[in-house]
Amino acid sequence: MVLPDATVRARHQRPFRPTNPAPGLVELDAAALARALVEVASACLAEWGPVEGAAVTSQRGTTVVWDAATGQPVGPALSWQDLRTAGTCLQLQAEGLRLAPNESATKLAWLLDTYDPGRERDLRFGTLDTWAVWTLSEGRAHVTDPGNAGVSGLLPTEQMLVGQAGLGWDPERLARFRVPPTAMPKIVPSSGWVAEATALPGAPPICGLAGDQQASLLGQGCVKAGDAKLTCGTGAFLDVNIGASPPPFGAQGKSGEHGCLPILAWQVGSELTWGVEGLGLAAGSVLSWLVDDLQLIESAAESAAVAAACQDTGDVWFVPAPLGLAAPQWDFGARSLLIGMSAGTGRPEVVRAALRGVAHLCADLLEAAAADSGWQIGRLRADGRMTANEVFVQELADACGAPVEMSAELEATSLGAGFLAGLAVGTWSTLAEVAELAKPRAVVAPAGPDRRERWREAVSRARRWLPELSELKF
Repeated sequence: MVLPDATVRARHQRPFRPTNPAPGLVELDAAALARALVEVASACLAEWGPVEGAAVTSQRGTTVVWDAATGQPVGPALSWQDLRTAGTCLQLQAEGLRLAPNESATKLAWLLDTYDPGRERDLRFGTLDTWAVWTLSEGRAHVTDPGNAGVSGLLPTEQMLVGQAGLGWDPERLARFRVPPTAMPKIVPSSGWVAEATALPGAPPICGLAGDQQASLLGQGCVKAGDAKLTCGTGAFLDVNIGASPPPFGAQGKSGEHGCLPILAWQVGSELTWGVEGLGLAAGSVLSWLVDDLQLIESAAESAAVAAACQDTGDVWFVPAPLGLAAPQWDFGARSLLIGMSAGTGRPEVVRAALRGVAHLCADLLEAAAADSGWQIGRLRADGRMTANEVFVQELADACGAPVEMSAELEATSLGAGFLAGLAVGTWSTLAEVAELAKPRAVVAPAGPDRRERWREAVSRARRWLPELSELKF
Protein backbone atom coordinates (compact mmCIF):
# COMPACT_ATOMS: atom_id res chain seq x y z
CA MET A 1 0.00 0.00 0.00
CA VAL A 2 1.63 3.23 -1.25
CA LEU A 3 1.19 6.68 0.29
CA PRO A 4 1.35 10.01 -1.64
CA ASP A 5 5.01 10.48 -0.61
CA ALA A 6 5.77 7.07 -2.21
CA THR A 7 6.44 5.31 1.08
CA VAL A 8 5.00 1.84 1.49
CA ARG A 9 2.68 1.70 4.47
CA ALA A 10 1.68 -1.96 4.40
CA ARG A 11 2.64 -5.13 2.59
CA HIS A 12 1.40 -8.69 2.68
CA GLN A 13 3.22 -11.43 0.80
CA ARG A 14 3.01 -15.15 0.37
CA PRO A 15 5.60 -17.41 -1.29
CA PHE A 16 4.26 -19.14 -4.38
CA ARG A 17 6.61 -21.57 -6.06
CA PRO A 18 6.22 -23.10 -9.51
CA THR A 19 6.54 -26.82 -10.15
CA ASN A 20 8.95 -28.53 -12.52
CA PRO A 21 7.31 -31.75 -13.75
CA ALA A 22 10.20 -32.43 -16.15
CA PRO A 23 13.43 -30.70 -17.24
CA GLY A 24 12.60 -27.43 -18.98
CA LEU A 25 8.96 -27.44 -17.85
CA VAL A 26 7.82 -24.74 -15.40
CA GLU A 27 4.16 -24.66 -14.33
CA LEU A 28 1.97 -22.79 -11.84
CA ASP A 29 -1.39 -23.61 -10.30
CA ALA A 30 -3.43 -20.64 -11.55
CA ALA A 31 -6.45 -21.39 -9.34
CA ALA A 32 -4.30 -21.49 -6.20
CA LEU A 33 -2.59 -18.30 -7.32
CA ALA A 34 -5.97 -16.56 -7.67
CA ARG A 35 -6.97 -17.59 -4.14
CA ALA A 36 -3.67 -16.35 -2.73
CA LEU A 37 -4.08 -13.03 -4.56
CA VAL A 38 -7.47 -12.35 -3.02
CA GLU A 39 -6.31 -13.43 0.44
CA VAL A 40 -3.21 -11.21 0.59
CA ALA A 41 -4.98 -8.19 -0.94
CA SER A 42 -7.88 -8.60 1.49
CA ALA A 43 -5.46 -8.87 4.43
CA CYS A 44 -3.74 -5.65 3.38
CA LEU A 45 -7.05 -3.80 3.09
CA ALA A 46 -8.22 -5.17 6.42
CA GLU A 47 -5.11 -3.76 8.07
CA TRP A 48 -4.86 -0.36 6.35
CA GLY A 49 -7.79 0.12 3.94
CA PRO A 50 -9.66 1.57 2.22
CA VAL A 51 -7.71 2.76 -0.84
CA GLU A 52 -8.50 5.11 -3.71
CA GLY A 53 -7.29 2.71 -6.38
CA ALA A 54 -5.70 -0.68 -6.95
CA ALA A 55 -3.07 -1.76 -9.45
CA VAL A 56 -1.88 -5.09 -10.80
CA THR A 57 1.65 -6.00 -11.82
CA SER A 58 2.88 -9.50 -12.53
CA GLN A 59 5.18 -11.76 -14.51
CA ARG A 60 4.84 -11.30 -18.24
CA GLY A 61 4.53 -14.18 -20.65
CA THR A 62 3.20 -16.64 -18.06
CA THR A 63 0.11 -17.98 -19.80
CA VAL A 64 -3.29 -18.97 -18.39
CA VAL A 65 -6.30 -20.37 -20.27
CA TRP A 66 -9.62 -20.67 -18.47
CA ASP A 67 -13.30 -21.45 -19.05
CA ALA A 68 -15.29 -18.25 -19.62
CA ALA A 69 -18.38 -19.55 -17.79
CA THR A 70 -16.80 -21.18 -14.74
CA GLY A 71 -13.65 -19.07 -14.46
CA GLN A 72 -11.64 -22.26 -13.85
CA PRO A 73 -8.28 -22.83 -15.55
CA VAL A 74 -8.32 -25.68 -18.06
CA GLY A 75 -4.75 -26.71 -17.24
CA PRO A 76 -1.59 -25.46 -15.59
CA ALA A 77 -0.35 -21.94 -16.15
CA LEU A 78 2.81 -22.12 -18.24
CA SER A 79 5.56 -19.96 -16.78
CA TRP A 80 7.51 -17.52 -18.93
CA GLN A 81 10.48 -19.80 -18.16
CA ASP A 82 8.79 -22.91 -19.57
CA LEU A 83 10.66 -24.32 -22.59
CA ARG A 84 8.21 -26.96 -23.83
CA THR A 85 7.56 -24.92 -26.98
CA ALA A 86 11.21 -24.28 -27.85
CA GLY A 87 10.99 -26.82 -30.68
CA THR A 88 7.89 -25.11 -32.01
CA CYS A 89 9.73 -21.78 -31.99
CA LEU A 90 12.54 -23.38 -33.99
CA GLN A 91 10.04 -24.69 -36.55
CA LEU A 92 8.35 -21.30 -36.80
CA GLN A 93 11.73 -19.65 -37.31
CA ALA A 94 12.25 -21.85 -40.36
CA GLU A 95 8.89 -20.56 -41.63
CA GLY A 96 9.99 -16.96 -41.17
CA LEU A 97 8.12 -16.21 -37.93
CA ARG A 98 10.40 -15.28 -35.05
CA LEU A 99 8.99 -16.03 -31.60
CA ALA A 100 10.73 -16.75 -28.30
CA PRO A 101 9.68 -19.51 -25.89
CA ASN A 102 9.21 -16.90 -23.14
CA GLU A 103 6.49 -15.17 -25.20
CA SER A 104 2.86 -16.20 -24.80
CA ALA A 105 1.95 -17.15 -28.37
CA THR A 106 3.27 -20.72 -28.52
CA LYS A 107 2.30 -21.39 -24.89
CA LEU A 108 -1.29 -20.36 -25.69
CA ALA A 109 -1.31 -22.61 -28.75
CA TRP A 110 0.00 -25.53 -26.67
CA LEU A 111 -2.72 -25.11 -24.04
CA LEU A 112 -5.46 -24.85 -26.66
CA ASP A 113 -4.14 -27.84 -28.62
CA THR A 114 -3.96 -29.87 -25.41
CA TYR A 115 -7.26 -28.95 -23.76
CA ASP A 116 -9.43 -27.80 -26.68
CA PRO A 117 -8.01 -29.30 -29.89
CA GLY A 118 -11.28 -28.82 -31.75
CA ARG A 119 -11.62 -25.20 -30.58
CA GLU A 120 -15.13 -25.98 -29.37
CA ARG A 121 -14.99 -24.50 -25.87
CA ASP A 122 -15.56 -20.87 -24.85
CA LEU A 123 -12.14 -20.16 -23.36
CA ARG A 124 -10.25 -17.06 -22.34
CA PHE A 125 -6.54 -16.34 -22.51
CA GLY A 126 -4.49 -14.06 -20.33
CA THR A 127 -1.10 -13.46 -18.87
CA LEU A 128 -1.04 -13.13 -15.09
CA ASP A 129 -2.17 -9.49 -15.15
CA THR A 130 -5.27 -10.46 -17.11
CA TRP A 131 -5.92 -13.42 -14.84
CA ALA A 132 -5.56 -11.21 -11.75
CA VAL A 133 -8.01 -8.58 -13.05
CA TRP A 134 -10.51 -11.28 -14.06
CA THR A 135 -10.21 -12.73 -10.56
CA LEU A 136 -10.50 -9.41 -8.72
CA SER A 137 -13.40 -8.19 -10.88
CA GLU A 138 -15.11 -11.59 -10.61
CA GLY A 139 -15.13 -12.06 -14.36
CA ARG A 140 -16.34 -8.58 -15.31
CA ALA A 141 -13.11 -7.44 -16.99
CA HIS A 142 -10.93 -9.28 -19.50
CA VAL A 143 -8.08 -6.86 -20.23
CA THR A 144 -4.34 -6.38 -20.52
CA ASP A 145 -2.09 -3.36 -21.06
CA PRO A 146 0.33 -2.60 -23.93
CA GLY A 147 3.38 -3.64 -21.90
CA ASN A 148 2.06 -7.15 -21.32
CA ALA A 149 0.58 -7.39 -24.83
CA GLY A 150 3.93 -6.41 -26.30
CA VAL A 151 5.65 -9.56 -25.05
CA SER A 152 2.88 -11.90 -26.22
CA GLY A 153 4.20 -12.32 -29.75
CA LEU A 154 0.65 -11.64 -30.97
CA LEU A 155 0.78 -7.95 -31.91
CA PRO A 156 1.07 -6.89 -35.58
CA THR A 157 4.60 -6.02 -36.65
CA GLU A 158 3.49 -2.69 -38.07
CA GLN A 159 2.08 -1.64 -34.70
CA MET A 160 5.34 -2.57 -33.05
CA LEU A 161 7.08 -0.38 -35.65
CA VAL A 162 4.85 2.68 -35.44
CA GLY A 163 4.28 2.50 -31.70
CA GLN A 164 0.68 3.60 -32.04
CA ALA A 165 -1.87 3.73 -29.27
CA GLY A 166 -5.08 1.75 -29.74
CA LEU A 167 -3.26 -1.55 -30.15
CA GLY A 168 -5.06 -4.64 -31.40
CA TRP A 169 -4.21 -8.30 -31.90
CA ASP A 170 -2.78 -9.59 -35.18
CA PRO A 171 -5.54 -11.60 -36.95
CA GLU A 172 -2.98 -13.47 -39.06
CA ARG A 173 -1.06 -14.67 -36.01
CA LEU A 174 -4.26 -15.62 -34.23
CA ALA A 175 -5.28 -17.65 -37.27
CA ARG A 176 -1.82 -19.26 -37.48
CA PHE A 177 -2.23 -20.63 -33.95
CA ARG A 178 -5.99 -21.22 -34.29
CA VAL A 179 -6.75 -18.81 -31.46
CA PRO A 180 -10.39 -17.64 -31.39
CA PRO A 181 -10.48 -13.81 -31.25
CA THR A 182 -12.99 -14.07 -28.39
CA ALA A 183 -10.25 -15.63 -26.25
CA MET A 184 -8.15 -12.47 -26.37
CA PRO A 185 -8.29 -9.67 -23.77
CA LYS A 186 -8.93 -6.04 -24.63
CA ILE A 187 -5.79 -3.87 -24.62
CA VAL A 188 -6.28 -0.82 -22.37
CA PRO A 189 -3.93 1.96 -21.15
CA SER A 190 -1.59 1.14 -18.28
CA SER A 191 -3.08 3.96 -16.18
CA GLY A 192 -6.85 4.44 -16.09
CA TRP A 193 -10.08 2.98 -14.77
CA VAL A 194 -10.55 -0.70 -15.66
CA ALA A 195 -13.13 -2.24 -13.32
CA GLU A 196 -14.11 -2.50 -9.69
CA ALA A 197 -12.30 -5.16 -7.67
CA THR A 198 -15.52 -6.60 -6.28
CA ALA A 199 -13.67 -9.62 -4.87
CA LEU A 200 -12.02 -7.28 -2.34
CA PRO A 201 -13.48 -5.39 0.64
CA GLY A 202 -14.79 -2.00 -0.50
CA ALA A 203 -14.48 -2.93 -4.20
CA PRO A 204 -11.69 -0.42 -4.99
CA PRO A 205 -11.28 0.55 -8.65
CA ILE A 206 -8.54 -1.22 -10.58
CA CYS A 207 -6.77 1.60 -12.41
CA GLY A 208 -3.18 0.49 -12.97
CA LEU A 209 -1.77 -2.37 -15.08
CA ALA A 210 1.85 -3.15 -15.92
CA GLY A 211 4.25 -5.97 -16.55
CA ASP A 212 6.65 -6.49 -13.69
CA GLN A 213 9.70 -5.03 -15.42
CA GLN A 214 7.84 -2.04 -16.80
CA ALA A 215 6.47 -1.35 -13.33
CA SER A 216 9.95 -1.58 -11.84
CA LEU A 217 11.28 0.82 -14.48
CA LEU A 218 8.67 3.37 -13.40
CA GLY A 219 9.06 2.51 -9.71
CA GLN A 220 12.73 3.47 -9.90
CA GLY A 221 11.93 6.78 -11.55
CA CYS A 222 13.22 5.89 -15.02
CA VAL A 223 10.91 8.20 -16.95
CA LYS A 224 13.46 9.85 -19.26
CA ALA A 225 15.13 8.33 -22.32
CA GLY A 226 18.42 6.79 -21.27
CA ASP A 227 17.31 5.95 -17.72
CA ALA A 228 18.04 2.30 -16.87
CA LYS A 229 17.27 -0.14 -14.09
CA LEU A 230 18.10 -3.71 -13.13
CA THR A 231 15.67 -6.00 -11.35
CA CYS A 232 16.94 -9.24 -9.82
CA GLY A 233 13.88 -11.37 -9.19
CA THR A 234 13.51 -14.95 -10.37
CA GLY A 235 15.40 -13.81 -13.44
CA ALA A 236 17.42 -10.68 -14.17
CA PHE A 237 16.05 -7.84 -16.28
CA LEU A 238 17.95 -4.78 -17.49
CA ASP A 239 15.57 -2.20 -18.98
CA VAL A 240 16.35 1.13 -20.64
CA ASN A 241 13.73 3.80 -21.31
CA ILE A 242 14.18 4.95 -24.94
CA GLY A 243 11.23 7.35 -25.19
CA ALA A 244 8.34 7.62 -27.63
CA SER A 245 9.83 5.68 -30.58
CA PRO A 246 10.49 1.92 -30.75
CA PRO A 247 13.98 0.64 -31.56
CA PRO A 248 14.48 -0.02 -35.30
CA PHE A 249 15.18 -3.72 -34.81
CA GLY A 250 11.76 -4.20 -33.20
CA ALA A 251 10.14 -3.82 -36.60
CA GLN A 252 11.77 -7.02 -37.78
CA GLY A 253 10.29 -8.99 -34.91
CA LYS A 254 13.69 -9.96 -33.55
CA SER A 255 16.25 -8.98 -30.99
CA GLY A 256 18.92 -6.35 -31.42
CA GLU A 257 22.44 -7.15 -32.51
CA HIS A 258 23.43 -7.64 -28.86
CA GLY A 259 20.44 -9.79 -27.94
CA CYS A 260 18.05 -7.27 -26.36
CA LEU A 261 14.34 -7.10 -27.02
CA PRO A 262 12.03 -4.16 -27.71
CA ILE A 263 9.37 -3.57 -25.06
CA LEU A 264 6.38 -1.31 -24.70
CA ALA A 265 6.97 0.23 -21.29
CA TRP A 266 3.57 1.80 -20.55
CA GLN A 267 0.74 3.85 -21.93
CA VAL A 268 -0.38 6.91 -19.96
CA GLY A 269 -3.17 8.76 -21.71
CA SER A 270 -2.56 8.32 -25.43
CA GLU A 271 1.23 8.31 -25.12
CA LEU A 272 3.28 5.14 -25.39
CA THR A 273 6.77 4.85 -23.89
CA TRP A 274 9.21 2.31 -25.31
CA GLY A 275 12.19 0.49 -23.91
CA VAL A 276 14.93 -2.00 -24.65
CA GLU A 277 15.33 -5.03 -22.40
CA GLY A 278 18.15 -7.43 -21.70
CA LEU A 279 16.92 -10.66 -20.14
CA GLY A 280 18.72 -13.16 -17.91
CA LEU A 281 16.89 -16.43 -17.29
CA ALA A 282 18.28 -16.99 -13.78
CA ALA A 283 18.98 -14.75 -10.79
CA GLY A 284 16.99 -15.29 -7.60
CA SER A 285 16.19 -18.80 -8.82
CA VAL A 286 19.89 -19.58 -8.27
CA LEU A 287 19.45 -18.92 -4.54
CA SER A 288 16.34 -21.13 -4.50
CA TRP A 289 18.47 -23.86 -6.08
CA LEU A 290 21.12 -23.47 -3.38
CA VAL A 291 18.44 -23.74 -0.70
CA ASP A 292 16.01 -26.35 -2.00
CA ASP A 293 18.07 -28.61 -4.23
CA LEU A 294 21.70 -28.42 -3.11
CA GLN A 295 20.75 -27.55 0.50
CA LEU A 296 23.98 -25.58 0.88
CA ILE A 297 22.15 -22.82 2.74
CA GLU A 298 18.96 -22.78 4.78
CA SER A 299 17.53 -19.61 3.25
CA ALA A 300 18.31 -17.09 0.54
CA ALA A 301 19.04 -14.51 3.25
CA GLU A 302 21.82 -16.75 4.62
CA SER A 303 23.75 -16.57 1.35
CA ALA A 304 25.33 -13.23 2.25
CA ALA A 305 26.80 -14.45 5.53
CA VAL A 306 28.06 -17.71 4.01
CA ALA A 307 29.60 -15.94 1.01
CA ALA A 308 31.24 -13.33 3.28
CA ALA A 309 33.13 -16.11 5.06
CA CYS A 310 35.61 -16.05 2.17
CA GLN A 311 37.23 -13.00 0.61
CA ASP A 312 37.27 -14.53 -2.85
CA THR A 313 36.10 -17.64 -4.67
CA GLY A 314 39.62 -18.91 -5.34
CA ASP A 315 38.91 -18.65 -9.09
CA VAL A 316 35.82 -20.83 -8.79
CA TRP A 317 33.20 -19.72 -11.32
CA PHE A 318 29.52 -20.46 -11.63
CA VAL A 319 27.55 -19.78 -14.81
CA PRO A 320 23.81 -19.62 -14.00
CA ALA A 321 22.14 -21.27 -17.00
CA PRO A 322 19.60 -23.87 -15.78
CA LEU A 323 17.34 -22.95 -18.69
CA GLY A 324 20.03 -21.65 -21.02
CA LEU A 325 21.46 -18.18 -21.57
CA ALA A 326 19.45 -15.23 -22.86
CA ALA A 327 20.98 -11.84 -23.76
CA PRO A 328 23.52 -11.40 -25.18
CA GLN A 329 24.21 -15.04 -26.14
CA TRP A 330 20.68 -16.47 -26.59
CA ASP A 331 21.82 -20.04 -26.21
CA PHE A 332 19.00 -22.24 -24.91
CA GLY A 333 21.37 -25.18 -25.13
CA ALA A 334 23.75 -23.77 -22.53
CA ARG A 335 23.57 -25.25 -19.03
CA SER A 336 24.82 -24.21 -15.61
CA LEU A 337 28.51 -24.74 -14.99
CA LEU A 338 30.57 -24.81 -11.79
CA ILE A 339 34.25 -24.82 -12.62
CA GLY A 340 37.63 -24.16 -11.00
CA MET A 341 37.11 -26.16 -7.79
CA SER A 342 40.13 -27.51 -5.98
CA ALA A 343 40.81 -29.36 -2.74
CA GLY A 344 40.43 -26.10 -0.83
CA THR A 345 37.03 -25.21 -2.25
CA GLY A 346 34.29 -25.14 0.38
CA ARG A 347 30.73 -24.03 0.88
CA PRO A 348 31.58 -20.30 1.12
CA GLU A 349 33.44 -20.33 -2.19
CA VAL A 350 30.61 -22.10 -4.00
CA VAL A 351 27.95 -19.75 -2.60
CA ARG A 352 30.04 -16.68 -3.42
CA ALA A 353 30.67 -18.03 -6.92
CA ALA A 354 26.91 -18.34 -7.39
CA LEU A 355 26.40 -14.70 -6.37
CA ARG A 356 29.30 -13.59 -8.55
CA GLY A 357 27.92 -15.52 -11.51
CA VAL A 358 24.57 -13.73 -11.28
CA ALA A 359 26.39 -10.40 -10.96
CA HIS A 360 28.39 -10.99 -14.12
CA LEU A 361 25.31 -12.17 -15.97
CA CYS A 362 23.75 -8.81 -15.03
CA ALA A 363 26.86 -6.97 -16.26
CA ASP A 364 26.39 -8.74 -19.60
CA LEU A 365 22.87 -7.35 -19.73
CA LEU A 366 24.08 -3.83 -18.98
CA GLU A 367 26.61 -3.94 -21.82
CA ALA A 368 24.07 -5.42 -24.24
CA ALA A 369 21.31 -2.95 -23.38
CA ALA A 370 23.61 0.03 -23.76
CA ALA A 371 24.75 -1.21 -27.16
CA ASP A 372 21.28 -2.06 -28.49
CA SER A 373 19.55 1.04 -27.12
CA GLY A 374 22.23 3.44 -28.35
CA TRP A 375 22.17 5.21 -24.99
CA GLN A 376 25.18 5.67 -22.76
CA ILE A 377 23.93 4.47 -19.39
CA GLY A 378 25.44 6.82 -16.82
CA ARG A 379 24.01 5.14 -13.74
CA LEU A 380 22.35 1.84 -12.95
CA ARG A 381 19.45 1.62 -10.53
CA ALA A 382 18.74 -1.76 -9.00
CA ASP A 383 15.93 -3.45 -7.09
CA GLY A 384 14.66 -6.92 -6.30
CA ARG A 385 15.18 -9.18 -3.32
CA MET A 386 18.76 -10.03 -4.25
CA THR A 387 19.71 -6.38 -3.73
CA ALA A 388 19.22 -6.89 0.02
CA ASN A 389 22.35 -9.09 -0.16
CA GLU A 390 25.38 -6.86 0.47
CA VAL A 391 27.86 -9.34 -0.96
CA PHE A 392 25.86 -9.64 -4.18
CA VAL A 393 25.53 -5.86 -4.52
CA GLN A 394 29.29 -5.38 -4.21
CA GLU A 395 29.90 -8.17 -6.73
CA LEU A 396 27.41 -6.44 -9.04
CA ALA A 397 29.17 -3.08 -8.83
CA ASP A 398 32.52 -4.79 -9.40
CA ALA A 399 31.23 -6.72 -12.42
CA CYS A 400 29.59 -3.65 -13.98
CA GLY A 401 32.57 -1.42 -13.20
CA ALA A 402 30.14 1.34 -12.26
CA PRO A 403 28.25 2.62 -9.21
CA VAL A 404 24.94 0.93 -8.51
CA GLU A 405 22.07 2.91 -6.98
CA MET A 406 20.02 0.71 -4.69
CA SER A 407 16.28 1.30 -4.69
CA ALA A 408 14.85 2.45 -1.37
CA GLU A 409 12.04 -0.01 -2.00
CA LEU A 410 13.15 -3.58 -2.76
CA GLU A 411 9.82 -4.18 -4.48
CA ALA A 412 10.04 -1.26 -6.90
CA THR A 413 7.71 -3.27 -9.12
CA SER A 414 4.84 -2.77 -6.69
CA LEU A 415 5.76 0.90 -6.26
CA GLY A 416 5.62 1.46 -10.02
CA ALA A 417 2.20 -0.15 -10.25
CA GLY A 418 1.08 2.11 -7.41
CA PHE A 419 2.34 5.12 -9.37
CA LEU A 420 0.16 4.12 -12.34
CA ALA A 421 -2.92 3.84 -10.14
CA GLY A 422 -2.09 7.12 -8.40
CA LEU A 423 -1.78 8.91 -11.74
CA ALA A 424 -5.24 7.63 -12.65
CA VAL A 425 -6.93 8.84 -9.45
CA GLY A 426 -5.07 12.14 -9.21
CA THR A 427 -2.61 11.41 -6.39
CA TRP A 428 0.15 12.54 -8.77
CA SER A 429 -0.18 14.59 -11.93
CA THR A 430 2.78 13.65 -14.13
CA LEU A 431 5.43 11.00 -14.63
CA ALA A 432 8.07 13.58 -13.79
CA GLU A 433 6.41 14.11 -10.42
CA VAL A 434 6.56 10.43 -9.48
CA ALA A 435 10.18 10.22 -10.70
CA GLU A 436 11.16 12.81 -8.10
CA LEU A 437 9.86 10.48 -5.37
CA ALA A 438 12.13 7.57 -6.36
CA LYS A 439 15.36 8.11 -4.40
CA PRO A 440 18.09 5.48 -3.85
CA ARG A 441 18.76 4.20 -0.35
CA ALA A 442 22.48 3.82 -1.07
CA VAL A 443 25.07 3.94 -3.84
CA VAL A 444 27.63 1.12 -4.02
CA ALA A 445 30.85 1.84 -5.91
CA PRO A 446 33.06 -0.81 -7.56
CA ALA A 447 35.99 -1.91 -5.42
CA GLY A 448 37.27 -5.17 -6.90
CA PRO A 449 39.46 -6.08 -9.89
CA ASP A 450 38.19 -6.54 -13.43
CA ARG A 451 37.30 -10.24 -13.81
CA ARG A 452 35.24 -10.01 -16.98
CA GLU A 453 37.60 -12.02 -19.19
CA ARG A 454 37.59 -14.91 -16.73
CA TRP A 455 33.77 -14.80 -16.70
CA ARG A 456 33.63 -14.89 -20.49
CA GLU A 457 35.90 -17.93 -20.49
CA ALA A 458 33.54 -19.75 -18.10
CA VAL A 459 30.53 -18.81 -20.25
CA SER A 460 32.21 -20.20 -23.35
CA ARG A 461 32.56 -23.55 -21.60
CA ALA A 462 28.90 -23.60 -20.53
CA ARG A 463 27.54 -23.02 -24.03
CA ARG A 464 26.08 -25.55 -26.50
CA TRP A 465 25.73 -28.37 -23.98
CA LEU A 466 22.48 -29.27 -25.80
CA PRO A 467 23.36 -28.37 -29.40
CA GLU A 468 19.86 -28.89 -30.77
CA LEU A 469 18.48 -26.19 -28.45
CA SER A 470 21.42 -23.94 -29.19
CA GLU A 471 20.22 -23.68 -32.78
CA LEU A 472 17.21 -21.61 -31.71
CA LYS A 473 18.09 -18.03 -32.63
CA PHE A 474 16.31 -14.68 -32.50
